[in-house]
Amino acid sequence: MAGKRKNTFRSIIGKLHLWLGLASGLVVFIVAITGCIYVFQHEIQELTQPWRFVTPQEVSLAPSELLDIARTELPDKQLQRLYVEDPGHAAYALFYGEDGHYYSVFINQYTGDVIKVKNLRRDFFTIILYLHISLLLPGDIGTDIISYASLIFLFMMISGIIMWWPKSIAARKQRFSIKWTARWRRVNYDLHNVLGFYMSWVAIFIVITGLVWAFKWMETSVYWVASGGESLPEYARPASDTRASATSDPIDKAWYKVRQEAGPDMAMAIFVPQRPADPITVMANPGMETYYQLSYYYFDRNTLEELPVNHLRGKYSDDASIAEKLNRMNYDIHTGAILGLPGKLMAFFASLLAASLPITGFMLWLGRRKKAKKTLPENRRGRIRTMRQVKTHSEKVKRTELLEAEA
Repeated sequence: MAGKRKNTFRSIIGKLHLWLGLASGLVVFIVAITGCIYVFQHEIQELTQPWRFVTPQEVSLAPSELLDIARTELPDKQLQRLYVEDPGHAAYALFYGEDGHYYSVFINQYTGDVIKVKNLRRDFFTIILYLHISLLLPGDIGTDIISYASLIFLFMMISGIIMWWPKSIAARKQRFSIKWTARWRRVNYDLHNVLGFYMSWVAIFIVITGLVWAFKWMETSVYWVASGGESLPEYARPASDTRASATSDPIDKAWYKVRQEAGPDMAMAIFVPQRPADPITVMANPGMETYYQLSYYYFDRNTLEELPVNHLRGKYSDDASIAEKLNRMNYDIHTGAILGLPGKLMAFFASLLAASLPITGFMLWLGRRKKAKKTLPENRRGRIRTMRQVKTHSEKVKRTELLEAEA
């Protein structure tokens, strides 16, 4: 009786795996292949975009001067941020707004020369990113589709491991390798199952970190588990005192105040206030390879008083809890950057193999359909006998294929 229940359970899991896979396969392929391409976007841009580099000099222009130069280039666009990574990289200003414009202006921070004005809407990696997070669809349509497809893919990986797990020791040996000398259908079967098994142990972390952004309940659940039952602090941006008198050069003063505290080697960025109550937000990071050590500083735009925060987007501390560090590491885990180059390579190949699974899975399903039709039982007049016989025959075909695959 227990064996029958177990077989019924595996049968249900198998059917869910099949139909959910067919329903989500195209989306999973797009998300996986774009993620695979995006893993090394920073390195590729560094190699192919010479305007990102400048010759370091002793004195650089003030942030307010760089912002004024950027505004001169795009006077009708909305200036949002200014980035200064390190002495050898050009500063760049970021423009974007509700009307959809998205530009970056690269400036030599020592001479004030504008090196490059780039429309990011036409940038290859911007298109890849938006394909990855929204399928290039308007509003929340694409992000919702990807969110639920990713949730399905998480189930697909778990159910795939359940179905893959061999029932006997003898079957275990062939489950870990691809039988390249077999027929194409068997090779495709191995490609789907063996590569899927190896890929899942990395891709599960990639998918979960993606779901942390997609669903608030996932983010709060991960934090709750990692913290031992504590609630995730709600994000609330502090506000400037609009009744206070404005100080002179607030952006420069906030910038240099953070530079003095954070150190001269920090990559920095500043968020330009858009509304009267917006604070001046300055970011500081030890480098651009990872982001979990990123610190946020908030200043009243009028008084320059530093504003305290209780949420996780504050200053980084080595004494932070495991839950807070894990939340901060979410992007770096998602891209593999948390482990450096080996981690990125793992993320790259896991995403590449994940993109192959919908293809090999579809080919498996298509092959079984063709074989079932080809060997369908017929009576003397060449017609199907009964629906029960057809169903029984299909189940026999599937069992025979599984036995052949395990042989």
